Amino acid sequence: MSAGNMIRKIGLKKIKLGRITLGLSLLLFSVLIGMVGFITLEGYSMLEAFYMAIITLSTVGFTEVQTLSDNGRLFTSFYIIFNLGIFAYAISIITTYIVEGEFKDIFHQYMISKRVQRMQNHIIVCGFGRNGTKTCAELLKSQRSFILIEKDVDLVDSFPSNNNFEYIIGDATSDEILLTAGIERAGAIITTLPRDADNVFITLTARELNPKVKIISRATEERASKKLYRAGANQVVMPDAIGGIHMAQLITKPEVIEFLNLLTGVSSEHLKLEDFSYNELKDEFKDKTIMDLDIRRRTGATVIGFKSQRHGFTITPPGDLKITEGDTMIIIGNAQNISAFKKTYG
Repeated sequence: MSAGNMIRKIGLKKIKLGRITLGLSLLLFSVLIGMVGFITLEGYSMLEAFYMAIITLSTVGFTEVQTLSDNGRLFTSFYIIFNLGIFAYAISIITTYIVEGEFKDIFHQYMISKRVQRMQNHIIVCGFGRNGTKTCAELLKSQRSFILIEKDVDLVDSFPSNNNFEYIIGDATSDEILLTAGIERAGAIITTLPRDADNVFITLTARELNPKVKIISRATEERASKKLYRAGANQVVMPDAIGGIHMAQLITKPEVIEFLNLLTGVSSEHLKLEDFSYNELKDEFKDKTIMDLDIRRRTGATVIGFKSQRHGFTITPPGDLKITEGDTMIIIGNAQNISAFKKTYG
């Protein structure tokens, strides 16, 4: 959304709120006039005057508290005429507020806050721009539990699968919004906002609110990347730099890029990479070597990487490497291979 459209949208919301405030103020003012008139002319109590003002204002016409005097009837006649326009205006404003979705948005946010309270170890995505859209699509495809924070509801509504994930309309740099999104219970937060300063601020806040959360942040400039790491980010991604390298390697290493496209789903033949930890294995497969597991013959998948707590990453690990507590295997294969692997070993 352009800056002009954003300003126009904010201005329209302010106008709507101003009209609602004016309508409610006129209603209250009219009730007060009616109460003063009935108390002065008819000697009613506060409760009786309030009752008469409400039934007259709303044109309901219930039974009068007592028979009105001539002065009371004259006052009531002019009071009814005076209120016809006010009541119609107020009702039209309130109806518009409900029909045009503001009430629905408030109710939506309330229900989301209730559902978020039950979420644990979920992912928070900040921003629904170009990078945020791709992030949400990938998380949906991986069936990961996540919640999106975005200021512009129109951006969220533009996503065809927006009914499949939770979202909060608000500013992700706000502590209150992050707490509403369950940052204290989140397993990870991905911040994709276009301004580096906002991403640094979110990183600082998230790290303070949840010291254990994994933070992945977007950066535009190299100096911002260093600040993000100092602020507590676990990983910093620079999409512009990655894009430039990718385009150059399409010339210098075209076969390598073609293979990477298989892994990312850009190619029509889609391969998948999955990480599988020791704790996810069935008990009978724990503390076995890769050769003992015989993964390729049983499932068609292949172990191309291995991460151990002691030695870090190993590429194309040897068959005699034993899988122990804290280790993770990197598996490659098509969707059928990965599914067979999970069914057999998971």
